[in-house]
Amino acid sequence: MPTTVSRWILKCHQAARKKGFWDKERNVGEALMLVVSELGEAIETHRTGAFGIGQKDTFEDEIADALIRLFDLCGGLGIDIEKQMEWKMAFNEKREVRHGKAY
Repeated sequence: MPTTVSRWILKCHQAARKKGFWDKERNVGEALMLVVSELGEAIETHRTGAFGIGQKDTFEDEIADALIRLFDLCGGLGIDIEKQMEWKMAFNEKREVRHGKAY
């Protein structure tokens, strides 16, 4: 049985295919910028204090949109993001505090 993240990747990618987002080859740069745009919307909702689970155009809604787009992209490109995250977390564990940077 796939893990929760794998199930979300499959669900998000299937939904995007059903809505026609993969009818032609995806432009990866465009797909990534759509994630960025969702994060931009998230900061704007955070600035205005728009919060609420299960509500449209709230901070939580925009974060969900960003994850949906990322999961779709992982599904479309065949990226095993769970494996990469496990590797990256182990790699980061060995790094110095704040990875040697001010922030």
